[in-house]
Amino acid sequence: MKVALIGTHGVGKTTLCFELAARLKRRDVDVELVREVARHCPLPINRQTNERAQSWILHTQMAWELEAEARHAVVLCDRSVLDNYCYLLYAEGPQPHWEPLLARWLPTYDLLVKVPIWTPPRWDGVRDVDLAFQRAIDELLEQELARRELSVLRLEASQRAFWGDAVMEVLAPMVAPIPPLFPEEEKLFP
Repeated sequence: MKVALIGTHGVGKTTLCFELAARLKRRDVDVELVREVARHCPLPINRQTNERAQSWILHTQMAWELEAEARHAVVLCDRSVLDNYCYLLYAEGPQPHWEPLLARWLPTYDLLVKVPIWTPPRWDGVRDVDLAFQRAIDELLEQELARRELSVLRLEASQRAFWGDAVMEVLAPMVAPIPPLFPEEEKLFP
C-alpha cells in the first residue's frame, strides 16, 4: 500500500508523515517513509527550478517509491509525483511529454492526502518563504487534481490538531498489523 501526502511547501506534510509512521509502527505495521526528494536535488529548486531539476526530482521520487514498495508493506510518501510535477508546471509550463508517465504512475497511490495551507512557509534552510509562490503551487495542484479527476482525502486547515486521526481513520481498515512470529510470546509479554 502506498500513501502520498500532497500539498505545497511549508504546510506540515513532513511532520504529518512522521506522525503517521509512528502510529503505524505502534500497530506493528511494516512502514517506510519516502522523504521529500527535492531537498537532495543537486540542481536549483524552488522558484529557481527548471526542467532538468524537476526531471531529476520526478525520476528520483519514482525510484525511491519503487525501492520502498519492494521492501515494505506500507509506504508513506512525503509528496507525490503530482505535486512535484506542479513545480515543473510553475517553472516551465505544460509538459506533454510527461503526461503518459504521470498517467501510469498516479494510480500506484492507494491514497492521496491533500494537506492544506494553514500558515505561511517558514525558512528552514531550503524552503522558499514567498507566500505568493506557496499559493501558486497549491493552486496548480488543485487544478491538476481536478483535471485528472483524482480521488483525495482533504484535510481541513482548522482541524490541524486532528489530521493524524483523520488519516488513520481511513488507513486503519486498509492496513493490518503483521502477525507476530511467535504468538505464545505475546501471552508472556502483553
